[in-house]
Amino acid sequence: MSSDPRGAEQANVAPKLADLPPRFWVLIVLTGIGAGLGAMAMMGVLRAVQHLAFGYHSGEYSTAVAHLSDLRLVVVLAVGGLVTGVGLWNLRRFAGGTGGEPTEVVWTRTGNLSLVRTLLTGALSELSVAMGCSIGREAAPQRTGAAAGAFLAKHFSLPPEQRRLLIACGAGAGLAAVYNVPFAGALFSLEIYLGTLSLPLVLPALLTAAIATAVSWITLPAHSVYAVPTLPSPTLSLMVFAVVLGPVMGVASAGYVRMIAWASDHRPKGRLLLVEPVAVFTALGFLAISYPLLLGNGVDLAQFAFTGSAGLLTLLALSLLKPVATSACLRSGATGGLFTPTMSVGAVFGALLGHLWILLWPGPSTASYAVVGAAALLTAAIEAPATGIAMTLELTHTLAITAPILVAAVGATVVSRRLEIRSIYSARLSPPPPGPDKADRHPDAPRASEA
Repeated sequence: MSSDPRGAEQANVAPKLADLPPRFWVLIVLTGIGAGLGAMAMMGVLRAVQHLAFGYHSGEYSTAVAHLSDLRLVVVLAVGGLVTGVGLWNLRRFAGGTGGEPTEVVWTRTGNLSLVRTLLTGALSELSVAMGCSIGREAAPQRTGAAAGAFLAKHFSLPPEQRRLLIACGAGAGLAAVYNVPFAGALFSLEIYLGTLSLPLVLPALLTAAIATAVSWITLPAHSVYAVPTLPSPTLSLMVFAVVLGPVMGVASAGYVRMIAWASDHRPKGRLLLVEPVAVFTALGFLAISYPLLLGNGVDLAQFAFTGSAGLLTLLALSLLKPVATSACLRSGATGGLFTPTMSVGAVFGALLGHLWILLWPGPSTASYAVVGAAALLTAAIEAPATGIAMTLELTHTLAITAPILVAAVGATVVSRRLEIRSIYSARLSPPPPGPDKADRHPDAPRASEA
């Protein structure tokens, strides 16, 4: 064996780039276009339903909600629960399920994604979010991008590993397009779906996310999601706060993930789908009379934490009620994402702890504490440090406080991992049903939790 170091290969470049043929790169471009168009379509559904239900046109969704009468607010949520339940019941009874879970398909190397069922499920998910369900809007574009990759991979008979890569790239591209975060979207594909940052995988993920984001600019905003005030350079107070905050957010993350796991494992089956979403959505409507920021995916809640001037009791109530509302919506059977709800909980909890910290050690405005808190909880809950940090920075444009963000994110992830091995994504996957039919179950058939 030669000892010449020039013959060594850099660790992140195996397997060879030549393993991806030109045809695959063409499909990457098509998947990026499909993911971008899918994000536009899903956000079109979201905006149309928000307009019909709440009279929402522009500005903050929660402001439109707050201007409704109490009766109309509760009725809209109840109708949203009814439509969600009936839609899911029909999908599972007559269409064979919700189309498949992209993470499950990639992680287990089995199954497939139905493009038609995924589109229908995505539209229903966006309708639920638009009518107030406390879940994320990003699941539908993520699934649509993944389904576009699966459709192309199947049509062009790609080998299994290339098919998995195309699905993962499509999922990250959908996320990138809906939030205008191409770099974080690419990392999402790699870190969460594929568990690696090797060069042959980084390049297609980056290209897919970039194309999807550019396509989405046709109708979606090309600016950052959050308007965060310009933050000063980190002080010693903020750095020490980040050190202390990390473990606290780690404990909070472990508890939050267990709530998500419990909710996912106890979703209603059969005709209960016609009842439970109505009950949960109606209860959420009554809560929203006092706390309209609980409704929807949590973008307005995080924005409130970054720029608001709420008192401690309001921040405490929102910190406790938002994860409960999100878990309850998942428990009712509703489908949707967890990315933004998780980030919003971290932001408002970070703002709460920041208010208390300033009483002990004066420092910068609470916006800095909220951003650090958002990054810490998000990173720990998804168990993907690079993705969580990149997502926070791209969404908020707060590079000035990168150092405390990194410290808090690492501390939170280490502690959370010690307490709970699952992430918010793996916690949602149900085990296959026991019995002799386990191995014979068709890969497109719904899981036990979707029956």
